[in-house]
Amino acid sequence: MLEITNLQATVADKPILNGVSLDVPAGEVHAIMGPNGSGKSTLAYVLSGRPGYDVTGGSATFDGADLLAMEPHERAAAGLFLGFQYPVEIPGISYLQFLRESLNSQRRSRGETELSAGDFIQLAREQAKLLEMDAEMLKRPVNVGFSGGEKERAEMVQMGILQPKFALLDETDSGLDIDALRIVGEGINRIMRDAGKGVLLITHYERLLEHVRPDRVHVLQAGRITRSGDIELARELESTGYAEMVT
Repeated sequence: MLEITNLQATVADKPILNGVSLDVPAGEVHAIMGPNGSGKSTLAYVLSGRPGYDVTGGSATFDGADLLAMEPHERAAAGLFLGFQYPVEIPGISYLQFLRESLNSQRRSRGETELSAGDFIQLAREQAKLLEMDAEMLKRPVNVGFSGGEKERAEMVQMGILQPKFALLDETDSGLDIDALRIVGEGINRIMRDAGKGVLLITHYERLLEHVRPDRVHVLQAGRITRSGDIELARELESTGYAEMVT
């Protein structure tokens, strides 16, 4: 589903990704772990098309199409979703308004019929309930006054509404307590893995992976994947850290 080959990228002319190669098939969850500054978030931003992240080599295909040739909105319409580590606040726009316009914008780009206000509200309530989130919170401005855990749970509601083919989740466990970790982990499994979709999950910690149970865990260091394994690799890193890893 997502195939990355020798991907290289710079930020402000500084090399960050130095040849990342990765293949994430449909129906699998792959986790990326690594120390600060290793290029984890850069990888997510490059794949999603964030401005200022310049690809200098390699390739990335999504469902067989050249991902890097698409504009950011085209990547989203094709089914790529980016979950932020620190979701931004947008005063003056309710979450419901934001989510409905996001969904209908994607539906229009695919030639699909837009959802009516009533159908959308029902969908939003269903997704909020599955994430154990009070649907009344969606009437508030986007992320304004939300705790870190509430922001991440709202991101999962958004993912459930948009139903992407592939999710890039950048440290979705930030700010989550024990119960929220379980709820978000179950949400990732229900929305993505169980539906035969793909996930690239960036995290510092093994705790969320115990709920998601990734198919593969990869270590990213100095802009390269230096080691891959199963969840036991994540447990090893939790115990020993990265100091003994060869870069």
